[in-house]
Amino acid sequence: MPIPQDVTGEEIDKDVRQELQSLPKTLAEDVARNLVMVARLIDEDPEGAYGYSRVALRLASRVAAVREAAGFAAYACQKYGEALAEFRAARRMTGTVDLWPVMADCERGLGRPEKTLDMAGAPEVRKLDKAGQVEMRLVAAGARRDMGQLDAAIVTLQSSELASNSVQPWTARLRYAYADALLAAGREAEARDWFAKTVEADRDGSTDASDRLAELDGVEFVDALDDTEEPSPEASEETDED
Repeated sequence: MPIPQDVTGEEIDKDVRQELQSLPKTLAEDVARNLVMVARLIDEDPEGAYGYSRVALRLASRVAAVREAAGFAAYACQKYGEALAEFRAARRMTGTVDLWPVMADCERGLGRPEKTLDMAGAPEVRKLDKAGQVEMRLVAAGARRDMGQLDAAIVTLQSSELASNSVQPWTARLRYAYADALLAAGREAEARDWFAKTVEADRDGSTDASDRLAELDGVEFVDALDDTEEPSPEASEETDED
């Protein structure tokens, strides 16, 4: 697959670059450039990112960072079985638990929410950092909702992180999930409050909480530049007189 000339491979994280040092220099550069393309495209063009990840995987399947990148690219394309296999491989290579929440979410994607909940109660969760534990809580709540257990999903999201007034990288997503679960359970007034709190925390606009809040408040946005609107009768008469 073609790679733009401005991509050198030096853009990758230093820890990944260090992993690639086990490869011959030219091969390491090729792998690095493909990994850069995965990172560039994964949000806007997941299929493109997936293609580059497969190239990197063919070149260096024994590098944990490559297996992890391949996993995330497959995950972005909703290829959950493939993603889970890559994450498991990366975990075996590194011995870390960082990928545990996304592995559990792959089980959700495969239609196995019970397995997700088993993973949520596993000893590995206690080894996660705070961000990982919050992510695991979000995944577990999603599994509860998959099973139709709305009240349990709400309880799962209730935590010290949710109650905290400090804004962390995970705060907006946690508040949004809680608001959405409340709304699904018919607790509209509470949901509105939590969507409002999400807006306060969502400094980079990563959620559509403001739209959800406006919808609950009955606010309707009209595009002033919408050319599809029919002209008013008065306007038509004025045109005819001209």
